[in-house]
Amino acid sequence: MELFKVYSRNQASIILTLITVIVAATITTIDTPSYAQSTTFYCGKSKGLPVTFARTQDGRKLPVIRWTSNNYFPPPWTAQRRCVEVSQRFQRSYNNRTLKYISSGILNKQPVVCAGISKDTVCTSDNLLFTLKRGANPKAVVTRILDNRGLADGLVHSESESDDITVDFDLYLERVEPEK
Repeated sequence: MELFKVYSRNQASIILTLITVIVAATITTIDTPSYAQSTTFYCGKSKGLPVTFARTQDGRKLPVIRWTSNNYFPPPWTAQRRCVEVSQRFQRSYNNRTLKYISSGILNKQPVVCAGISKDTVCTSDNLLFTLKRGANPKAVVTRILDNRGLADGLVHSESESDDITVDFDLYLERVEPEK
């Protein structure tokens, strides 16, 4: 019985390439949450209100933000316009693989909520999701407009008493109750 077969350099190179591709695909699949394989963000309606939804590969329709009030946001945008624009920003961040966390911060002296790849994300114009009114408490606003069940597991707790908030978006989407 022959334990080792002699392969040409070309055959060995092809075999090594195939093994590398299989291992990489396996690792990527293991590290990717179920919703993240092909998620689309869009603005839809639920109970007459604009809602930013995430549509997962398996067809689940997950409410991300319910645009229930204009009280927290600067004029002149309506809830509908904000929903459309913010849904596009979620999609862009998702496509850029920068939607691991949602964090609050300050940008141009305004409170903002942005996407990031770490808990210590710094908000910039490139990762901005939405702007809040001056003086708004980001923690209070985010906990009001995001799904409570998703926040129960996705909220990253900190030792400080600040008004800043960070949400683990992977955990958040795993826990959100899908809409029918």
